[in-house]
Amino acid sequence: MVIVNALGVFNTSFLFHDRQPEELKMSKTNNFDIPSPFCVLCGRRDDCPEKYGEKKTYVEHNLTVHYYCLLMSSGIWQRGEEDEGVDGFLIKDIRKEVNRAAKLTCNICKKKGASIGCVAPKCKRSYHFPCGIQKECIFQFMEDFRSYCWEHKPVQKIPDEESRGTSQCTICLDLVEQIPMYTVLKSPCCKNAWFHRECLQYQALSAGIFFFRCTVCNNKDKFQKEMLRMGIHIPEKDASWELEENAYQDLLQCYQHCDIRRCRCKKGRDYNEPDRAEVEFVHPHNSKWEIKCCQYCGSRGTHLACSSMKSWEQNWECAECKSILAKSGNYSKRKKRSLATSEKTGGTTCLLEEPSPKCPRQSPGSQHNFLLQSPKIMCQNNLSACSHLELPASNRVMMSLSPLMSNRNWSLRKKHLRQQRREVSNILKELKLQVNTKTTRLNINAENIWNSALKGFKQRNFNPTKTIEIKFTNGKNRSKTDTSAASKHRFFQLLMHHLQNSSLFEGSSAKNLALDFQAVEDNLYFEAGKMIAVSLVHGGPSPGFFSKTLFDCLVYGPEKVKPALEDVADVHVAQTIKMIKYADSLAKLQSTIHDCYEFLAAAGCLRPITALCDKKMLVNDILIHHVIKRIISPLESFRQGLKTLGVLEKMQMHPEAFSSILCHKPERLSAETICDLFKIHSSSDVGNIQGADFWMGYLQDVESGESVVTLEDILFFVTGSYSVPPIGFDPEPTIKFLHRRYPIGNRFLNCLELPITTTYEQFKNKMDLTIRNTLRVEREFSY
Repeated sequence: MVIVNALGVFNTSFLFHDRQPEELKMSKTNNFDIPSPFCVLCGRRDDCPEKYGEKKTYVEHNLTVHYYCLLMSSGIWQRGEEDEGVDGFLIKDIRKEVNRAAKLTCNICKKKGASIGCVAPKCKRSYHFPCGIQKECIFQFMEDFRSYCWEHKPVQKIPDEESRGTSQCTICLDLVEQIPMYTVLKSPCCKNAWFHRECLQYQALSAGIFFFRCTVCNNKDKFQKEMLRMGIHIPEKDASWELEENAYQDLLQCYQHCDIRRCRCKKGRDYNEPDRAEVEFVHPHNSKWEIKCCQYCGSRGTHLACSSMKSWEQNWECAECKSILAKSGNYSKRKKRSLATSEKTGGTTCLLEEPSPKCPRQSPGSQHNFLLQSPKIMCQNNLSACSHLELPASNRVMMSLSPLMSNRNWSLRKKHLRQQRREVSNILKELKLQVNTKTTRLNINAENIWNSALKGFKQRNFNPTKTIEIKFTNGKNRSKTDTSAASKHRFFQLLMHHLQNSSLFEGSSAKNLALDFQAVEDNLYFEAGKMIAVSLVHGGPSPGFFSKTLFDCLVYGPEKVKPALEDVADVHVAQTIKMIKYADSLAKLQSTIHDCYEFLAAAGCLRPITALCDKKMLVNDILIHHVIKRIISPLESFRQGLKTLGVLEKMQMHPEAFSSILCHKPERLSAETICDLFKIHSSSDVGNIQGADFWMGYLQDVESGESVVTLEDILFFVTGSYSVPPIGFDPEPTIKFLHRRYPIGNRFLNCLELPITTTYEQFKNKMDLTIRNTLRVEREFSY
């Protein structure tokens, strides 16, 4: 029976009578006011958060418990709010669960207290959580937290045609057997990506739900779904590097020291006279005593005068980096950026991309390779003013900031960005005037988004100038027609995501058109262009994955575009181009051409090679053929589709503005953005004024990570969108303060109805609880 003291507090040390003698003695000598060091559910004193979850002790309840033991116990549910009991599990429910488990014997260790049971039908096995881990059971940290015993656990299926053997774990780089087993997991989105289970679990705990993704292809949704199925716990928290205080402080430090053997500056090696023009959008006029850092490592510097550099020269490499590049065969003298070149960009200075604070850090090796092989992170041509937009994660690199990245510069560029977005929004609103009140309904199956969308766009009565209604025909409680902007945004969001990963495009993040003969025959490139145009005008998201080359082909015409090596997605073709490009002798160049004779003949790129310098023209021919000429037919079809509702014409008239939404993902939300987005209904009521202060304070807490929700969650709670669409919201988001118990998000009106509370803590708790629970329920019943 359960021993209860005078205060009604229960003691469960009797349950573990088969512990080691010294442990039992320690437990018996404990006073009732001092909790036992043993978990009341598994009976172990281990404190290993990675394996068993956080071990918490509650003195007032004389209770110690592992978080995972509590989550996985079969007879208990989270019936309280987050701040009640133990993470929402009521104390009385925990007592009942301990009593229930005391009657069950673990099928593994043969001891009492087995609170977890296998969910497979007719399976009666019970076990402790740590015992289940040792026996390689699967615990799914999602939905109703199911657990499977060692016989009924899910197993990954590997196609027979895939090669077997050994490969490297892409996290720890140690060898891993390519065999489906408990300790080894395979990526669902990459053919040859294998991981150790332990490596994946540590990465998931560190990255959290927002940044845990495939380390090879950066896929998030498909990867997380499979890892959750296979028992990887992905906590709903921000990444550990985001919670670390001053984690990015070193990125704000710029190296300022002249390392040239003979420094000519009389004021010393540390003297730096900055650019007088700095970030103004005028021609730069650098001082000869300005320090330039190595464009590759950033850890060496020189005064312009000490290296005989001109004021308009931007690139400088230190001796160490030159040596590395020369040994790798990748080094060739690059043309210095002249003042004439900067004039082509409208006089803007070339800035390194500012690293996003939400970007997962890459290993030093990956950063180094990227910097050596992809110097194309500088602004180019008409996209220079858009370079500060957030790029896809695979394109971001953590690096030291350029001296030009001053606070003043960032402020000017943010202002320029807002002007571009307002321009795009106004253009799209002008195009939306074509849309009338007549409706066209699309029956959409979210699990087969492409085929159902294609069927809808091809139906006889579809007209892009009609108002679109969306009817989701699958999913729980989703069979009803929903005319709200939220449902349309959800539809277009799924559609853009599918297009990004479809066979119509190729590339890792910045994508070009791919050549798919079946898609050409079925006219799918035209339909894809039409879908993107309709999404932009009807309030959906923008693609955000166009490469600069693809965008320039659409706007200026393919004949005026010069592709680069980064535009080649085919590994074999890219390797062939590199072999030709970096051939250091005529004999080696001719040998390479002989080896790939059939490829060059098929591409129509054979030309007489009489000197080593002829390789430049040959490389250019291959790039133009593979990136542009090969896909001329799909490109023209895609252009025709983008003409829908006049979108392509506006792109050609306003290329700089449209490149900011077609080539870059939306900028990450900030408290300032949300505050400006929502208009508060004016009122002199004291409660409303105080509520407005609570609202702005809450946004600051969310932005600084002091809340369980994110700014994206708040926006989705009200509008059904995680980002602001290029055209903006219709109607504009508003806020009302009402005497109600909990906040309500009215997505038909984009209105957030907030409760009037007496204290800020009450306001914050209600906001966190409501938004988090609402989004959790929506995920369970998602389309």
